[in-house]
Amino acid sequence: METADRKNILLVDDHKPFRDSLAKILEGEGFLVFPANDGEEALDILRGKFIHLVLTDLKMPRMDGVELLKVAKTIRPEVEVILITGYGTVDTAVTAMKDGAFDYIQKPFKPREILKLVRKAIEKQSLVLENRLLQERIKDFQKFEKIVGRSPAMKETLEIVAQVAPSSATVLIQGESGTGKEVIAQAIHDLSPRANHPFVKVSCAALPETLLEAELFGYERGAFTGAIARKEGRFELANEGTLFLDEIGEVSPTVQVKLLRVLQVGEFERLGGTKTIRADVRLVAATNINLLEAVERKIFREDLYSRLNVITLTLPPLRERDGDIPLLAHHFLDIFKKKNNKEVKGFTQETLEVMLRYPWPRNVRQLENAIERAVVLTKGEMIVPGDLPPEILKAVESPAGEKGGLMDDKTISISLGTPLEDIEKRVIEETLRHARGDKNVASKILGISSRTIYRKIEEEKKGEGQNK
Repeated sequence: METADRKNILLVDDHKPFRDSLAKILEGEGFLVFPANDGEEALDILRGKFIHLVLTDLKMPRMDGVELLKVAKTIRPEVEVILITGYGTVDTAVTAMKDGAFDYIQKPFKPREILKLVRKAIEKQSLVLENRLLQERIKDFQKFEKIVGRSPAMKETLEIVAQVAPSSATVLIQGESGTGKEVIAQAIHDLSPRANHPFVKVSCAALPETLLEAELFGYERGAFTGAIARKEGRFELANEGTLFLDEIGEVSPTVQVKLLRVLQVGEFERLGGTKTIRADVRLVAATNINLLEAVERKIFREDLYSRLNVITLTLPPLRERDGDIPLLAHHFLDIFKKKNNKEVKGFTQETLEVMLRYPWPRNVRQLENAIERAVVLTKGEMIVPGDLPPEILKAVESPAGEKGGLMDDKTISISLGTPLEDIEKRVIEETLRHARGDKNVASKILGISSRTIYRKIEEEKKGEGQNK
């Protein structure tokens, strides 16, 4: 007999013998039944439990089934309601369906009739919940629409972003140049309660110490030569919003002291001013250097590092998320073909192989520039390896001099009778040789995970050690 996976049914009827009898039928089918004597009692249960279906008599004291239907739909819009009617109340039940009732059933009824109706209502309610969950997932995906990447490393990063964004905690984003630290900072702001307030950016490395100090904290008229009027600093402009300090590791000791004070007490003074200014600002900082090493070398304050290092995000370099390279490449292709009004359909397989083999030392920014160049220079509908920058082609030349990252010899000669273990070892070795030691590329060629390749290599090393 078909059973339900513990769906919750609220059964409301003031006639106890009927209620108990129907509850027994429903429980026999695996449903979890919450009995209620009237509408008021039913609403108490509905507020405290997640109910999939309300099965209620139409005529009851204190609150009838129609009124219960309306209130139940207000409390839990997704709940389904079936009305149980007696003689002379069918018209009322039909009218109630306009108020959101799933259906009605008239007494007396057979067990199979009520069970069939209950299952249909539960099925509809499940579809509604699934659709709602899907919509929420779509919204979650759209939150990161500016971030291209589905690799495990990026998924882990985005999960942390989603967790920390609603808080007011300071965030330190670490990663090599070009990994997208500013994009992540923007996502943190966009997903936070401060999203409707300013997101202010400052590149600390782009300004000398005196100008950086003036930009951050503002200045009064006459504070220095050229200060002909008062100017608000970035902290003031970012009030109630987010201030993003890029390349925080380049900040001078003097500015570090002032930043520490703002983080500690939320106060500062403009240059040349005496008035203390308060600003409610969430700070997100980014660096491409190891700040802990900078602390050890006494070029970055330890107390400031502690204030910044509340939550740390480390962005993976592009070479560690090579599965995202084709996604990013097509993303940039769409941008630049529209920008340059060119009909470019995509990349040849050889071009994709070249891009997968290249280590991208300057990360996503370098890939973006390479795709823009390729779109501008290509003469066909497909981008070929020759459209990529020469430095990329040179770096992925095969031992035989063939360009495009392709293997010059794709065959391996193996004698009959060779043990399977030796064949596997030979294939991995040759693939790694052609991939020039890049285990990620080799794993893609072989259709296995890079972790498997690492494990096989370690097993081989252990085997060699035992044979010595």
